[in-house]
Amino acid sequence: MKRRSPRATFLLTAFALFLSIENGGAATYDLIIRGGTLYDGRGGKPFIGDVALQGDRIAAVGNLRADTASREIDARGLAVAPGFIDGHSHAADRELVRPELAGAEALLAQGVTTVFINPDGWGLPDLAAQRAQIEKAGPGVNVAPMIGHKPVRTAVVGLAARAPTPEELNRMCAMVRTAFERDGAFGLSTGLIYAPASYAKIDELLALARVAAEFGGFYHSHIRDESDATVGRKAAVEELLTIAREAKITSIITHIKGSGPRMWGRADEEIRQVEAARAAGLAVWADQYPYEAGATYLASMVLPGWAQDGGMEKTRARLADPATRAKIRAEMITSIEGRGGPGTHLISEYEPDRSVEGLRLDEIGRRRKMEPVDAAIAMIETGEPRAISFSIRMDDILTFMRQPWTMTASDGFGVAEAHPRSYGTFSRKLRVFALDQQVISLERAIQSMTGQPAEILGLRDRGVLRAGAFADLVVFDLAKLRDAATYEQPRARAEGMVQVFVNGRSAVVDGKYPGTRAGRVLSRRK
Repeated sequence: MKRRSPRATFLLTAFALFLSIENGGAATYDLIIRGGTLYDGRGGKPFIGDVALQGDRIAAVGNLRADTASREIDARGLAVAPGFIDGHSHAADRELVRPELAGAEALLAQGVTTVFINPDGWGLPDLAAQRAQIEKAGPGVNVAPMIGHKPVRTAVVGLAARAPTPEELNRMCAMVRTAFERDGAFGLSTGLIYAPASYAKIDELLALARVAAEFGGFYHSHIRDESDATVGRKAAVEELLTIAREAKITSIITHIKGSGPRMWGRADEEIRQVEAARAAGLAVWADQYPYEAGATYLASMVLPGWAQDGGMEKTRARLADPATRAKIRAEMITSIEGRGGPGTHLISEYEPDRSVEGLRLDEIGRRRKMEPVDAAIAMIETGEPRAISFSIRMDDILTFMRQPWTMTASDGFGVAEAHPRSYGTFSRKLRVFALDQQVISLERAIQSMTGQPAEILGLRDRGVLRAGAFADLVVFDLAKLRDAATYEQPRARAEGMVQVFVNGRSAVVDGKYPGTRAGRVLSRRK
């Protein structure tokens, strides 16, 4: 995508001023949104005003009563804000272009106009190929790619539980360098609970993070442990802080949480770690979705890491050996209990037997007349079940939400995602936690999904209401704003968005979706 240079922005402003002078002090624009309650994206107090659009940019903000436009929108009684930014989206993990990127209606219904893809260390090793496929399909929202650690490691080392050789690490660093230098990656993402990424030691992660830091990129991590299942959350956070310190890189703890009963009520411990690091000068941040359940592959939740060495075929071979199976089973029982027990694990996808979808492990065990752990093993042996784990406590969610360094992100649109976070994260935070419960102010909630992620994640000229910024805008009705998605109906669209603009083009018009695909694949290089 070609970005306008500072000189070009100056010339645009000067031209607008010239038109204003030529028209007796009035300017003419493509569009003026009039009389809305404006939220600037920086956390400032809202004010009544107008927003003018010219091409793909915001041309003016303020009192524009003397100005005219080819088209006008009456926004009196409505909120106007920068388009929302999802810093953690799985809309392009397995399939290069999922419907959530192409039509993007579920995203636009929440006001999301930009997504960061390839989080949790997933994605493709070749971002150029991914970019080409997305651009060919025509995304409905802007797409900002990260380079995932897992595909890079797998391409070089494979699925083995070992460290890369020096030559292999050099190859991995070269791949990450290409992603930034040639392909404009915004950051390096890791998912350290997922095999084979979980086999990486800190020296490997540091080497890759230092490459990202050379290009002003960030380090975005699903930390190694969000509970006490392996190294413990404290050590996992400390690993991220060490990378931030030694690589001199902005670092994000993604979907920050305390997972499992043993971590409930202990959010302050992690907050103290982060606050101490920030006080010492480290650029450490977090993002969060406002739900009490996470979702991923059941194997990643319950299997010990050593049992996944070499991939699922070898895992299943280990399960075929009675002695090894007994050892895996014992560790799985501990892992399941650590997340709150079999009643907290709901199967969201299991292709060999769709009848178990929507059921929890304890119920599946009763139906099959076996222990829940054995039901889990049987499913892992014959498929790749996905599960929703109700392992997060609301008190901790609210404690993390109140922190000034916590952004908003969905972790949504995974493969066969059956979690309401995909369709409701942004609307839920605004409706429930800002407007209804007043956990944080509305302007702070909007900042956490606009100006703050834009600044931290490296989006230039987005996430703010100001002249010269890209015209990614949302106009919404606070009275009608709500998240409709539930765990029973996870794909119900959010409500309340009246108008949404992506790069100056109408993507939602009076609450309807014209099918506009105005998104762009963004690059940090431009």
